[in-house]
Amino acid sequence: MKTPYDILLKPVISERSMDDAVDKKYTFKVATTANKTEIKAAVEEAFGVEVVKVNVMNNEGKLKRQGRYVGRTPSYKKAIVTLSEKSKAIEFFEGL
Repeated sequence: MKTPYDILLKPVISERSMDDAVDKKYTFKVATTANKTEIKAAVEEAFGVEVVKVNVMNNEGKLKRQGRYVGRTPSYKKAIVTLSEKSKAIEFFEGL
């Protein structure tokens, strides 16, 4: 059985994600095996909020070169979670 902390790996802190936090949209880096229902349940259990919508995107790793050697950064999955109007905000994002 997966815990919410196995699914939610870390929050994404960027300029765009901070602008979306005003509208109760929060961005997380999630496990690549997680689906929308697992992400919704994990956020609701971890933060005690009500989730309305979950948008998920798979990001491919970028090609990087070091001299003549070519490598790739790791691929990851990102989820944007929208909370309901009556739900409280997630405190982690408020102090940033």
